[in-house]
Amino acid sequence: MENNKTLTIIIDMQNDFVTGSLANPAAQAIVKPMVQFIKESEARGEVVVFTQDTHQQGYMASREGKFLPIPHCIQGTDGHKVVKELLEASRYGFLVTKPSFGMSMDRWKEVIYEHFYYGLADVKRINLVGTCTDICVISNALILKSLLPEIDVYVYDDLCAGLSPEAHEAALTVMRDCQIIVKKYFE
Repeated sequence: MENNKTLTIIIDMQNDFVTGSLANPAAQAIVKPMVQFIKESEARGEVVVFTQDTHQQGYMASREGKFLPIPHCIQGTDGHKVVKELLEASRYGFLVTKPSFGMSMDRWKEVIYEHFYYGLADVKRINLVGTCTDICVISNALILKSLLPEIDVYVYDDLCAGLSPEAHEAALTVMRDCQIIVKKYFE
């Protein structure tokens, strides 16, 4: 795989967020176009990774479980798996688990060093898509922009799904304000 210095991240497109315990029609609607996006990204030589929101048994006793009392993405369950069509669209299917909305800067550094020869200095662009725009996408976009403030971070809004249209738009506004490039992939 040729490295064109772009990291493309598919955020939490897991069964529980698409058709499972936290099913979202907006997430369901972006699966088919995301298949095309993944294939095109890899054809351009981009490194494509899939994040997985990852919880354990006992989720309900966690802080998140107290605020969102719906068990989801429990490791080892079908709901934890990335949507099959998306994984099948990828030749490599790099999976990265994360225990919360966003990953720490240190964990993102590890991921980047796993896939880029020179690590942080080798990354020239980051693309983000996925669900939920207003929780996980925005968290990771802001963390990555803070980690690598001089590179372009793109969020393709037509390949993101928020909890509601209003929450989706509010998150996009915040990301724009933080110098994240928000645009449509399919124009």
